[in-house]
Amino acid sequence: MIEITNGVARHPLWRMQEPINLHIERGEQIAIVGDNSAGKSRLVEVLTGHYPLLMNEVHYDFSPSPSPHVSDNLKYISFRDSYGEQDGTYYYQQRWNQHDIPDDSPTVGEILEKEGFGSHPSAKDFLASPFSLDSLLQKRLISLSSGELRRFMIAKALVTFPRVLILDNPFIGLDATARKGFRDLLEALTREQKLLVILVLSKRDDIPDFITHVLPVEGLRLLPKVPLSVYRQQYAATPRPVLSEDVRGWITNLPVRHFEATDFYPHDGGEILCFRNVSIKYGDRTILRPVNWTVCEGERWALSGPNGSGKSTLLSLVCADNPQAYACDIRLFGHRRGTGESIWQIKKHIGYVSPEMHRAYLKNIPAIDVVASGLSDSVGLYVRPRPEQKQVCLDWMRVFGVEDVADRSFLQLSSGEQRLCLLARAFVKDPELLILDEPLHGLDDRNRQLVRQIIKCFCERPHKTLVMVTHYQEELPDCITHRLTL
Repeated sequence: MIEITNGVARHPLWRMQEPINLHIERGEQIAIVGDNSAGKSRLVEVLTGHYPLLMNEVHYDFSPSPSPHVSDNLKYISFRDSYGEQDGTYYYQQRWNQHDIPDDSPTVGEILEKEGFGSHPSAKDFLASPFSLDSLLQKRLISLSSGELRRFMIAKALVTFPRVLILDNPFIGLDATARKGFRDLLEALTREQKLLVILVLSKRDDIPDFITHVLPVEGLRLLPKVPLSVYRQQYAATPRPVLSEDVRGWITNLPVRHFEATDFYPHDGGEILCFRNVSIKYGDRTILRPVNWTVCEGERWALSGPNGSGKSTLLSLVCADNPQAYACDIRLFGHRRGTGESIWQIKKHIGYVSPEMHRAYLKNIPAIDVVASGLSDSVGLYVRPRPEQKQVCLDWMRVFGVEDVADRSFLQLSSGEQRLCLLARAFVKDPELLILDEPLHGLDDRNRQLVRQIIKCFCERPHKTLVMVTHYQEELPDCITHRLTL
């Protein structure tokens, strides 16, 4: 169905180390698996024609198909925390600033209808069960949570009944129920609709059982295709990386901050944040039901709940990104919100990473500038860091293993490398409150384990408090002390 012989990409920056030789037969289901920056996305961009080969060596056989056009038969979704095309109108806090969303902004139902959703009633029934689309149809696209957005994008692609579906990291951001429903749906489509599925995965545990073959990618090289059973035997366990003593010592020995009276931080080491009967509504729609929650210094919280339960909205209230915070009974760092503090006084003590942050940060600037922007809590760098600040940025990039890409454009990095840079951005000012919303999105097995150790080491220091969101319980660091479920 798909064949490449000695393929070389035209674009010199997008070439693999060796010519691509690939043959996917009818009836096979494929997983492209490899570490961050191994070359998975490069291979997919070649398959989809975004970076053509020198001699156009990609050959497709979609027969029988009513359309000879590749675009009609092949759908590709890259889950890089993005609402479709980056048209410049989206900004970081827009999801929570409902007054800034245009009245003509389409709903999920309106978009799906334009894609032919209504003309396929069987597809509507088929998709509604595992993805609970009925609960999304009346929501505006810009208001969807990260997990809800993925469900919508998957439904939009499937409703057109493509012959080939390529999904880049489709399971990240989905809760456990949605992940199982999606796997079951894909398996049914491969069986009943003869759909060829190609999954691009950084996390080996996410490979579904219906996959027949794996294409390993290592060091910008496509290795020979192997059956899934053989691949699982060869890669039965990932060696657990150990945080080097050099890096561990550097984190542990960072100076302890001494707080001044003007630092907007509790000097007694007590209450960090307190929510009293806090709820959020937009019109008739309830986003967050009443929450009572107190976090004290030194506690490490795991925040969980299904897609759309309000986790990111709750955290947007803490980070001063949601304007409704001023109408709620919230105490942050011992101060009632709305009593004269600035958002910069709040953000000074908070390190933050989230899907919304990644979505808003697709900017063509050097990776080190992305990290440095964490010093001033901006999306983009508007104040040049001093030499000593730049060194701190490089040090944190070294901690997360991305110092070698410091001068490369952020847009040229793999999704995993981008996420590691955003993590370095969250840590760069040595914050007292660390808020990590799905921080391990798109990271390979080794980097996920390594980042867990970094988080634990960081939180063992004085005055450090953690709130972390993840749909994978094994991603939580060992230092978690408390849990809140929405």
